Amino acid sequence: MTIVIDTRGPRHPEKAHRPDNAVPRKPDWIRVKAPVSREYVATRQVVRENKLHTVCEEAACPNIGECWTKRHATMMIMGGTCTRACAFCNVSTGLPDALDAEEPENVARAVKKLGLAHVVITSVDRDDLADGGADHFAKVINAVHAQSPGTSVEVLTPDFLRKDGAIETVMTARPEVFNHNLETVPRLYLTIRPGARYYASLRLLERAKELMPDGFTKSGLMVGLGETREEIMQVMDDLRAAKVDFLTIGQYLQPTKKHARLDRFWTPEEFASLESIARAKGFLMVSASPLTRSSYHADSDFAELKKARQQRS
Repeated sequence: MTIVIDTRGPRHPEKAHRPDNAVPRKPDWIRVKAPVSREYVATRQVVRENKLHTVCEEAACPNIGECWTKRHATMMIMGGTCTRACAFCNVSTGLPDALDAEEPENVARAVKKLGLAHVVITSVDRDDLADGGADHFAKVINAVHAQSPGTSVEVLTPDFLRKDGAIETVMTARPEVFNHNLETVPRLYLTIRPGARYYASLRLLERAKELMPDGFTKSGLMVGLGETREEIMQVMDDLRAAKVDFLTIGQYLQPTKKHARLDRFWTPEEFASLESIARAKGFLMVSASPLTRSSYHADSDFAELKKARQQRS
């Protein structure tokens, strides 16, 4: 008999003593197929060979089958352990390992092997680092641009809260798209995103645009956490005031019974209405649907984003 001892510990130790929240059954419009294609397996092999983490796996994204079949993987740098404890997130929390100095080249090699025209690079929060990991982000962006000069890079960064100079470091590497998700409405921050500050996140997006006016900025929201339609519209106004170009809105899906309680499922018709409102408010690009995630269809969305700007100029 073989005894396997798991020394990794729980993924979310900070949630262990929270009351259970029943995980509701998903409606028909949120069902997705299990990932079984050969292309999916090939993408996973490239990720494993280069010792990379992906948000697709770590956050249990429902679109992983579709995206990996198209060889689109969202790289998650700086390890698989986050220093924050957001109530909605499925990424492991705890004390992270030291940064991998080889990761920038490993990411760039994987991007080149996958033949990506556009890549999304995100990360865990690294509050333990003096710069929040900003220099590591810049190194990854530079490595991808060096190995794949024709590939556009979209970064989805943490908030770099109280990390002076971090956003300036990232933007010196000139990512084509800078993304930082507000995630939810200000009223829910203390319970849903307790380690972050709404107006600090807004200022980060505004500062990114100041540093690279010719670049694109992007942010995302989840619905289903108890927010109101009016609160969402106010967030849209705040984002437009910060000159954000692209807004994504998707359905919150409760990962486990210990995560934030799902308030309700928004219908496809409600998402279509939110998209219409956001477009009327002046966003260059809006993606709103139950399965929308920050990096979902990011490659084709980037092409549409550039076209939308050209049409307005």
